[in-house]
Amino acid sequence: MALGTLDQNTVTYFDLNNELNIPKNGTIQLDKDKEALAAFIRENIEPNTLQFDSLKARFDYLIENDFVDIAMVEQYEFSFIEQLYQYLRQENFQFKSFMAAYKFYAQYAIKTNDKQFYVENYIDRVAMNALFYANGDERLALNLADEMIHQRYQPATPSFLNAGRSRRGELVSCFVLQTTDDMNAIGRTINSALQLSKIGGGVGINLSNLREAGATIKGIANAASGVVPVMKLLEDSFTYSNQMGQRQGAGVVYLSVFHPDIMSFLATKKENADEKIRVKTLSLGLTVPDKFYQLIRENADMFLFSPYDVEREYGTAFNYVDITAEYDNMVANPKIKKYKIRARDLENEISKMQQESGYPYVINLDIVNRANPIAGKVVSSNLCSEILQVQTPSQIDNQQNYTQLGSDISCNLGSTNIVNMMATTDFATSVETMVRALSFVSDQSQLDMVPSVQHGNQELHAIGLGAMGLAAYFAKNQMHYGDEEALDFTNVYFMMLNYYTLVASNKIAKERHETFANFEQSDYANGQYFDKYLHQDFGPRTQKVADAFASHHVPTPADWAQLMAGIKQYGLYNAYRLAIAPTGSISYVNDSTASLHPIINKIEERQEKKIGKIYYPAPYLSNETLPYYQSAYDLDMRRVIDVYAIAQQHIDQGMALTLFMRSTLPSGLYEWKDGHTDKMTTRDLNILRMYAFHKQIKSVYYVRTYTDDAGEMGVNECESCSI
Repeated sequence: MALGTLDQNTVTYFDLNNELNIPKNGTIQLDKDKEALAAFIRENIEPNTLQFDSLKARFDYLIENDFVDIAMVEQYEFSFIEQLYQYLRQENFQFKSFMAAYKFYAQYAIKTNDKQFYVENYIDRVAMNALFYANGDERLALNLADEMIHQRYQPATPSFLNAGRSRRGELVSCFVLQTTDDMNAIGRTINSALQLSKIGGGVGINLSNLREAGATIKGIANAASGVVPVMKLLEDSFTYSNQMGQRQGAGVVYLSVFHPDIMSFLATKKENADEKIRVKTLSLGLTVPDKFYQLIRENADMFLFSPYDVEREYGTAFNYVDITAEYDNMVANPKIKKYKIRARDLENEISKMQQESGYPYVINLDIVNRANPIAGKVVSSNLCSEILQVQTPSQIDNQQNYTQLGSDISCNLGSTNIVNMMATTDFATSVETMVRALSFVSDQSQLDMVPSVQHGNQELHAIGLGAMGLAAYFAKNQMHYGDEEALDFTNVYFMMLNYYTLVASNKIAKERHETFANFEQSDYANGQYFDKYLHQDFGPRTQKVADAFASHHVPTPADWAQLMAGIKQYGLYNAYRLAIAPTGSISYVNDSTASLHPIINKIEERQEKKIGKIYYPAPYLSNETLPYYQSAYDLDMRRVIDVYAIAQQHIDQGMALTLFMRSTLPSGLYEWKDGHTDKMTTRDLNILRMYAFHKQIKSVYYVRTYTDDAGEMGVNECESCSI
């Protein structure tokens, strides 16, 4: 039976899976998911997968029909490829849930050109990734196969999907641009958005340097149109450049809260906004210095500053002026045009928009830059708010050429699966294998269509290794999300991830005799980055966590001192190493909970296009783990912020932290609600954002709201930057 003619009425796996949602004798029928998985393999996969007499015959077919990159295959003796497959097969990989298998075959497996048959299974996709990212290195290929077949490492969706294919998209997950205050730069930014959206990945663009609507241009008052028309142009660009119809282009624009257009910027997401200004598909983000929070606390007036005047007075683009340090001087400077609003009015407007749309994201810019170990300034972020790297502005002439080539950002992502990583026999080798795979993507990326992005990539070799499955680990090991043991585990795990990625990057730098650009100006080179690790032991503090890490070497201050000496001597290859991206469909393939977040439901319900509803049980769900799985919508979000905050201290970039709220909040969840309405208000979000700020959270991604009619607002369905 061909895939294209598959009759859903003749298969049993959808009905079996749907029985998950029907309790029997008061219990969840978890066995029905296993039955659905077995039926799916039997009824769909086995009869619809191409079979070959030998592995060599299979590869001949793949090459002849232009499915596989022949240059990749020719890097290896075929006897080695057979050895690799022999190893993968003997590991006896099995999907653990119906959703895992369904998602893999629906989204990742190569199919024949007519979509009638599957050309590969999970082992084949892992083999393609291992061969591709090893780049001819047999030992690395075997190590990568080991990490992926045991699902300790998961490349990001574009990387996992495209690796080894001859007809492939790009492997890079996301990009970050900024524009300067002139028409040439705006035109170049729009062109760059088109080019980058075409090859894949989400694009973040900072517009804070643009002068405000109504500003003077060459002596003509009210000549400037401001940021909103540029936003409309960018939205149309992303809609047009849709990656050959495979998926919608996706972008986010960032603006400083001290930009005069801030209110009109937020208004573009209002449901009742005029179509001339409304942006439907473009995401919004804010860059927020510490000064904004101070003005909120003081219930003070707040001044917004003309970017053109600021640049003229300070000799540098608006993005690069330290507003917290210079705020009073800018207020007092008569040469800088300014606009007065109330800080709390803006704060409330932000919360209103987050209630209504889930936007804007919030980047706490001063927190980011205080923690940034690299020389330069972070001014913006990406589509999912976790990529935080230094940039420098470019200058463009009338021919759209660069008179000054700045540096922008590309980043490729991957994720550890926490539950499975804790079962590795060699944490260091596992992490090194991942860092090498991610570094290969950075090394091989061809991004000359946007020279500033290519320049930044060549300078920094930045990667973004993250994690998923934290909530699953907690439940499996009977820890409540956000409790003392959970925080202790989070602290140790991410300290180790930080340490071993540094070890790996240092090893690569030593091998290649190459560091990222300006390493000598970084806090790694002067040793300042290591101060906290030299003077504080970040090892386990509770017995359960000590037992969990008993089989691993947990780095001590002495280990950190030795690592610091090696880094001072040989440097680091990667300027950035860690970032916690959101995890989308690949979480299901890994039988993992998403990112570091709590679950939404013990049995998750997903609407799958023409198929209907599919149900996914939380990983390791059982009578024993049931009490440890609590919906994010029923959790105090301060517990989520606490978990992210303790991980953040070890992560050089950011984390896509989502807040989960209900329209009607559970009684007793937040003490400030006692005696007041149980409805979510702007005050609730104001308090939580302030709490996140005090906990030194670098970014707040979406606000998702579960409404009283059982709907969700602010749900992120974009997978451009997700793992």
